Amino acid sequence: MFKKENIFKVFLLFIFMFSGLQMFSQNNKQRALETRIQELREEIRKINTLRIENKSKEKSQLSLIEDFNYKISVLNNLIKVTNQQANLLTREINSNQKKITNLRSELTQLKEGYAAMIVKSYKSKNQQSRIMFLLSSNNFQQAYKRIQYIKQYSNHQKQQGETIKAKTVELQSTNTNLLKQKENKQKLIAENRNTQKLLEAERRQHEVLMKSIKKNINVYTAQIKKRQREASRIDAEINKIIRAAMASSNRKVGKSSSSKTFALTPEEKILASKFVANKGKLPWPVESGYVKLGYGTQRHPINKSLTIKSNGVRIATKKGAKVLAVFNGEVIGVVAMRNANPFVIIRHGNYITYYKNLSKVYVKKGDKVTTKQQIGEVFTNRFNGETILNFSISKESSPQNPASWCYKM
Repeated sequence: MFKKENIFKVFLLFIFMFSGLQMFSQNNKQRALETRIQELREEIRKINTLRIENKSKEKSQLSLIEDFNYKISVLNNLIKVTNQQANLLTREINSNQKKITNLRSELTQLKEGYAAMIVKSYKSKNQQSRIMFLLSSNNFQQAYKRIQYIKQYSNHQKQQGETIKAKTVELQSTNTNLLKQKENKQKLIAENRNTQKLLEAERRQHEVLMKSIKKNINVYTAQIKKRQREASRIDAEINKIIRAAMASSNRKVGKSSSSKTFALTPEEKILASKFVANKGKLPWPVESGYVKLGYGTQRHPINKSLTIKSNGVRIATKKGAKVLAVFNGEVIGVVAMRNANPFVIIRHGNYITYYKNLSKVYVKKGDKVTTKQQIGEVFTNRFNGETILNFSISKESSPQNPASWCYKM
């Protein structure tokens, strides 16, 4: 059976450990929010840089709406994350204020106890009083205990002094942290106000543009549908190439060429497993840029009755941007279709990556490529100045979300 004081000690240890874990969790959350804010600020900077570069170009209204929609979503995210950061700081400030109150109370009690101990010590400080205290002992054992008591009392005085000193330092440190947190919170609030103003300005421009578009909605709907038909035509050609590659891999090992999966060699199995092991860590297919259109089925920003089925992502980048292979593999297709810019298909075991809308291609079918090798250059539209890379990933013919595979996409 545990004694009562042992149970109490275990309880105090548990409270201490729980408080430590809670503080560690809060610090981790704080760092994660700070990192996310930096990422969003960087994304806004990239958007603004590309806007300035293309300022002299006359963009189509479809393209402008996409730009506005994307920047508005990033600004909304920045406001949301900044609010989370401010709320977390508020909780930490409240926690620190409680801690300061408790520390001040503890410090007062310690000082009062220490003062009483000093007074008591002063009254019996002369050597004669101590000798008399010892000589009045009934026996040697009692005298020994009194000597030990005098030593313990002296040590206790020193410990109390050290405790007061440590508590004072802790109080000063907590006060400094509190002031810093309050300053950081004010900065976040000021940043949020500026972001709100930017957001409102973007929304006003968006509304003006949408009013203009709605006057000719049929014309824009026809343009959208034309784009979708072109995308479907390219996807059909890609599927044809993938099926042919699957059939070829199966014929080599004597399997049915109608199989809908790749027949992998031992080397290709290793390559595929390495590709999977790098999920979330693959490099971007361009050195810099931002995702203008994400993966998945979504409502069209202009005509809500239409949907966009995006099997990959559209990355806005700078003029002359080089296209990089995201992993080791083999080029299984370099295609130049009528009324469409060239694209490259690279196989990584049973995983495929696609790089569409190129102006130059540096590789040919059958080439072995390595991670971050330059395989081409992104096409820049000379009318609107846009440089957009369409990038996709699939497992066999099943589309994957590139944001799940590329680092911080």
